[in-house]
Amino acid sequence: MVRIVIKDAKGPMQVKEAWVCMCGLSKNQPYCDGSHKKIKEEEEGKLYMYEDGKAVEVKVIKKE
Repeated sequence: MVRIVIKDAKGPMQVKEAWVCMCGLSKNQPYCDGSHKKIKEEEEGKLYMYEDGKAVEVKVIKKE
């Protein structure tokens, strides 16, 4: 099954002695591996997906 998971956190969350990934980019889920540093250049209000480690803006089509 393929699905899109939308996460808007820009950093990890500390749980006891571990950091839990909140951005969805860590390759060591559920733990943070520092991948959130890649999202510093994302603009608020835009949707991104990552291909080969690079951000690609996703255009959202709104039905009226």
